Amino acid sequence: MAETVKIISPIDGSVYAERPVATGTEIEAAVAKAKAARRAWGEVTVRERAKFLEHFVDALLARNEEIVPELAWQMGRPVRCGGERRGVEERSRHMIAIAEESLAPSMRPEKDGFKRWIAREPLGTVMVIAPWNYPFLTAVNSIVPGLMAGNAVILKHASQTLLVGERFAEAFRAAGLPEGLFQNLVLNHADTETLIGSGQIDHINFTGSVEGGRRIERAAAGTFATLGLELGGKDPAYVRADANLANAVENLVDGSFFNSGQSCCGVERIYVHAEVYDRFVDGFVENARGWTLGNPLDAATVVGPMAAPKFADLVREQTAEARRKGARALLNTKHDLDKPASPYLAPEVLVDVNHQMAVMREESFGPVVGIMKVADDDEAVTLMNDSPYGLTASIWSQDLDEVAKLGARVETGTVFANRCDYLDPALVWTGVKDTGKGGALSEIGYHNLTQPKSFHLKIV
Repeated sequence: MAETVKIISPIDGSVYAERPVATGTEIEAAVAKAKAARRAWGEVTVRERAKFLEHFVDALLARNEEIVPELAWQMGRPVRCGGERRGVEERSRHMIAIAEESLAPSMRPEKDGFKRWIAREPLGTVMVIAPWNYPFLTAVNSIVPGLMAGNAVILKHASQTLLVGERFAEAFRAAGLPEGLFQNLVLNHADTETLIGSGQIDHINFTGSVEGGRRIERAAAGTFATLGLELGGKDPAYVRADANLANAVENLVDGSFFNSGQSCCGVERIYVHAEVYDRFVDGFVENARGWTLGNPLDAATVVGPMAAPKFADLVREQTAEARRKGARALLNTKHDLDKPASPYLAPEVLVDVNHQMAVMREESFGPVVGIMKVADDDEAVTLMNDSPYGLTASIWSQDLDEVAKLGARVETGTVFANRCDYLDPALVWTGVKDTGKGGALSEIGYHNLTQPKSFHLKIV
């Protein structure tokens, strides 16, 4: 019997969809098609490529009404969130708009008797391994610029969100993209690693766990394929004494609990200056009480289930460990759906926390946040850096000059002031330490999806 992958819905534990895993023959055919298609695509101008990609964006957005409930069934996000339409459009259209300038030859200063420039050429075949938590947003970060840069793209989506890959394929067909340039494959882990190690993939973009990133690196060893790895995170926030507390409270509650806390750049730990600590905590708890748990298909639900019971149980274990060590839970929400081995988990706020607790140092990726009092900026920065991860950090203050100085000391890929949990496509999306390497979006995203080539021409 052929191997299949099943989507187990977090809504009710049912099998929402089942798809066969690609055979070895199908994988080989996909690689061959990609190689053939990218040769012709490389001759198409960037401006012409943009027309195909704009049509793709239009086609994908047109399916949003169907996509929203599919996301709820696949990974639990409430329908009231409206899917990922806004972010997909913003990122895609920005990367399309800057492609011509980002990929244009970089001319060197004039030198008598010579013409010199640096061109950007496609890498070849790009493999995108996308996660379930933001299944459209994370994928478009590489798919759209990958194609705009002249590459072919093979997508391997997370097992939990297989239907997303099919939606991408439908939209590309509707846009008339040449056959073979984009392909969606259902793969198991072993076949994924075999394909990466085959030497037929030129760049791999992976978003997922730290251990998953290590497996990707091992699989690619010796192939000289380039890598983009966005891995774990434990993103901190620091609320200074001069912060606008109302703004900080509203945005940090959202940054902590949106998508059930399953956000790469979601806020997982908050440090608050002693002068405003009590007021901040009171306001945070009051606001957080409005984040109610329920069925994601109900338009009134604010927080849906996590993607799988094991993810919720990990957060429960971290919360229980913190409480054993002296932390206090301030919400203590009681809900019939929230019980052991259930993906439904109500948000929680912990105080009296410290860095001996896993909830303050290890990735939670769920609806729990610890709030810790600090004496000054120096203590806050020390604690923010006391983590193996570094994706984003937010500082809440009305003194932006001071924020910039503090941000320079924080070990992170992005520094926010007075906002959080957002990707600006004009800025590079990157991380440090165990969060990974490489960068997506902005012109740097194009540099990571192309190969520089120098032209040194002597006039005789």
